[in-house]
Amino acid sequence: METYNNIVLERLPKHLKRYVVAQRYERYTALDQALWRYVMRQNYSFLKDVAYYPYIPGLKKAGLSIATIPNLQDMNDSLKLIGWGAVTVDGFIPPAAFMEFQAHRVLVIAADIRQLEHIEYTPAPDIIHESSGHAPIIGEPDYATYLQYFGEVGTKALSSGKDFELYEAIRHLSILKEHATTTAVELAEAEKNLQMIQDNMGEPSEMALLSRLHWWTVEYGLIGDLHNPKIYGAGLLSSIGESASCMQEDVPKLAYGLNAIEYPYDITKPQPQLFVTPDFEHLKLVLDKFADTMAFRVGGKQSLDKAIDCKAVCTAEYSSGLQVSGVFKLANADGNLSYIQTQGPTALAVAGKQLEGHGINYHSEGFGSPVGHLRGADRNLADFDETTLAQYGIAEGQQCSLNFASGIIVSGIVQQIVRQLGKIVLISFTGCEVYRGNGEEVYFKPEWGTYDMAVGAEIVSVFAGAADKDAYDLVEEHLDQALSSVPTETEDVKLVKCHAAIRNLRDNGFNQKIWLEIFSQLGLENADHWLGLVELFEIAWANDEEQLSTQAEQRLLEFITLYPNLKKLICDGLRVAKEEALNNH
Repeated sequence: METYNNIVLERLPKHLKRYVVAQRYERYTALDQALWRYVMRQNYSFLKDVAYYPYIPGLKKAGLSIATIPNLQDMNDSLKLIGWGAVTVDGFIPPAAFMEFQAHRVLVIAADIRQLEHIEYTPAPDIIHESSGHAPIIGEPDYATYLQYFGEVGTKALSSGKDFELYEAIRHLSILKEHATTTAVELAEAEKNLQMIQDNMGEPSEMALLSRLHWWTVEYGLIGDLHNPKIYGAGLLSSIGESASCMQEDVPKLAYGLNAIEYPYDITKPQPQLFVTPDFEHLKLVLDKFADTMAFRVGGKQSLDKAIDCKAVCTAEYSSGLQVSGVFKLANADGNLSYIQTQGPTALAVAGKQLEGHGINYHSEGFGSPVGHLRGADRNLADFDETTLAQYGIAEGQQCSLNFASGIIVSGIVQQIVRQLGKIVLISFTGCEVYRGNGEEVYFKPEWGTYDMAVGAEIVSVFAGAADKDAYDLVEEHLDQALSSVPTETEDVKLVKCHAAIRNLRDNGFNQKIWLEIFSQLGLENADHWLGLVELFEIAWANDEEQLSTQAEQRLLEFITLYPNLKKLICDGLRVAKEEALNNH
């Protein structure tokens, strides 16, 4: 993985590096560059008055420019000065991974760029949204702190099986909407599937609720006075359509608070309402309130039940500090939690570091252990000293029987007592049986081998993923794929060449003959020619070529007649070109 001489990227854990792909800057076409330039010029024209922060200084601080698609090296050269970094990924990545990148102060930027027909807004991640939306505001210290903290909290959030289905459905639909060859039938089927999943989500998970807070702040947030707010959300800052429409009075502006979790969102549509925070510190306070309700802070049986519903790898942390990572299937309780059980590969860790010999290969078929106090003990087993251990007959090589207050009995020969950070975290037995009462509930039999018993009076935290992700996750994935926006034989290579000629004309000085040659190729037969004509108008207008600019403007007006849906894009392009020329004079 390329780290761009940025120590922030060098410190990324292995399991996150799998999502990083090469940017392949040379694969962006002249049409891609023209699209970026148009969006950024429109954004600046509008956002300079409604964005929360000075837009141009923010862009420069993040290594961005209006003229060209950002290069990851330039971005990292700038971002590392404020303790952040940026990587490119191939479109959608799992929400948990996205959050973890954020926690490591790394912006995740989709390597792809939207298609021309989706120039105003795309539901799929693209480099315009991720870089021009997220990066410029990172220079605001309070916001950067909030973004990192959100990542830290989000990394812990438990999902549900339904969340994964929804993520895949949204991902599939967004990709279809951005792909030029998608048929109406394919689109209708994907939309129907998404709607069906949305209608049957059941109770929202922690991640689902947290995603709503993320959406209404990081993506679509407003800040300041409720009646005259400014934009800071990346989704608005990168959408030339919605950044303007969202400020209209018919879009309700609500005071931001914890009640925002009650408002679901649709990634494929403009938002029906927006939330306004008085300042960035308020965002952190609201997030903290929500975090207080999450399993990683609550613990106990209710949190284990969420982990079971997750149907994915989660971690339960005992009060001793021992962390059990696996797919949970059982959380027995008689009032208090008494026994937990995982299925399949499981690993044990302390403070995020896997215990030697207790990885997924050793615990390949699952792990189970009691939770609670020993009957009659005046302290937690984790805190037993040598004298107390001897009183209970707990010594390596000796037979002992541990009777828990829950009624669970662990009886066998002590093989090993493992201590970490001043606590007993694990006791291993041979010839061991684990049962409750008269044997009506059997958890472990002697013939099954060594029994490793976790030590801890309670489960104090439950969170998503493995405690030591790099040690647990041994699967290497290679997601390095080509950019979908790169021209293929089926795309309009001629149009790309026209935009390359336009860029050369702008960069190398005005030439009337070349201008006319390009103009002659941008006829009314192709709706996609509008952007090239806007650029030709801009060049002619800036060079006081009145006759040529009039020709271009007249043809653009004909475009509006033929393609009414292009009216706003064309008119906005003409307006910005005239404003810029006026300001330069």
